[in-house]
Amino acid sequence: MAVAVLQLHIHLPYAESLKDRRMVVRSLKDRLRRHFNVSVAELDGGQQWQWAVVGMAAISSDRVYLQGLLERAGNEALSILCGQEVSLGEIEFLD
Repeated sequence: MAVAVLQLHIHLPYAESLKDRRMVVRSLKDRLRRHFNVSVAELDGGQQWQWAVVGMAAISSDRVYLQGLLERAGNEALSILCGQEVSLGEIEFLD
């Protein structure tokens, strides 16, 4: 059994408050959970309004499936956050 994780580093240049950032991150988390059945959480960003780090995780016995799932979820996140600067990390496997 393997666990795969992927981090997204998001720059939100138009966020003027923590409320703006939370609205974008919450929408992203809800859509990814609903469409891909992955765990999603805001990991970091602290009190900086214009930066957020979001992590996704999934578990399966098939590493190839996990790789494809998180690649699709990452691409969807890029699509959802169109117009924002998003950096996708590498997919990591934890055995």
